[in-house]
Amino acid sequence: MKSQQTSIIHPDYAPPAGFEALPPAIHHASTVVFPNVAAMRGGDWKNKNAYTYGLHGTPTTFSLEARIAAIEGGAHCLLAPSGLAAISMVDLALLRTGDDVLLPENVYNPNREMGNWLARDFGISARYYDPLAGAGIAQLIQPNTKLIWVEAPGSVTMEVPDVPAICAAAHARGVLVALDNTWSAGLALRPFELGVDISMQALTKYQSGGADVLMGAVVTREQALIERIALAHMRLGMGVGADDAYLVMRGLPSMKLRYEAHDAGGRAVAAWLKDRPEIDKVLHPAFADCPGHELWKRDFTGAAGLFSVLFDPRYTEAQTDRFVDALKLFKIGYSWGGANSLVMPYRVQAMRRGWQHGGVLVRFNVGLEDPRDLCADIEQALAALTS
Repeated sequence: MKSQQTSIIHPDYAPPAGFEALPPAIHHASTVVFPNVAAMRGGDWKNKNAYTYGLHGTPTTFSLEARIAAIEGGAHCLLAPSGLAAISMVDLALLRTGDDVLLPENVYNPNREMGNWLARDFGISARYYDPLAGAGIAQLIQPNTKLIWVEAPGSVTMEVPDVPAICAAAHARGVLVALDNTWSAGLALRPFELGVDISMQALTKYQSGGADVLMGAVVTREQALIERIALAHMRLGMGVGADDAYLVMRGLPSMKLRYEAHDAGGRAVAAWLKDRPEIDKVLHPAFADCPGHELWKRDFTGAAGLFSVLFDPRYTEAQTDRFVDALKLFKIGYSWGGANSLVMPYRVQAMRRGWQHGGVLVRFNVGLEDPRDLCADIEQALAALTS
């Protein structure tokens, strides 16, 4: 007879088979138990044909990866602990010392920091291009260029690039294209139909929807490409916890409905701001005067709740800071995609070379509140500009 302590660790009871429920199961595991030595030696973590160790996947994470790949129109997906981790995983999988990577000037700032780090410490040149370059990017491709990043649209300045033209120019020279597709959530832009090789997203945003999970994903259609990225995933130890994966899966069934609500609310608030004398320009891809709007109309089927405005140049940064501080429903914070509306002022001149626009840029994330209440909040805060 087993001792009490051993019985706690090795119980005789096994639950009956056949349980099925609507929510996906949460499988917690670091160690994976093999039925025999042959199974242990025969598993291949790179192709996901067996479970080998919790870091390489469980039924919970494999299920989320399959769902994200399906949403994006891809075939393979790998999860990472954040969007930035997913970016880093792609860079470190595909770039070597002596290689070159091209990034748009409107790139997500941590991606810029990653590029600068690669250039400073790893001997990988990182160069920046006009996000509206389109086919003209061919002039920047060098023999050692291995990767081009695209952001559609830029998550602060909102320019929409010509993704198919960039992909065509890149592929003509054997260069891979990675797209940050976070703004569209994979719902409003089909990356692989436009020629993209790798789609990266921060699942922190609309997929989660609760502003309580950090996660990223990398999706491809090519087996050889995902195997290269999987090696970086393994070497960097890019594990994702089962509870976080479950939270994201729980948000997926309502994602499209939430995204459409964010879109409608964002357009309503942006249209109201467009008529305000304090605002010099609204940067929203669905609006005709936003750079790249015609490309948005061609390639996108919707818009996120994220957009920016430029205040009239007569207002100083101190004045626009007072405006931001006076907002009540809009909370000051990074990220987007949750139910709560957010606001963030940016010093674009310090982030973006060649930025010619005057006026302070403020970015709004429209959540799921009533747009009329959000407009009223902005209206009362605008009084702080001159107080």
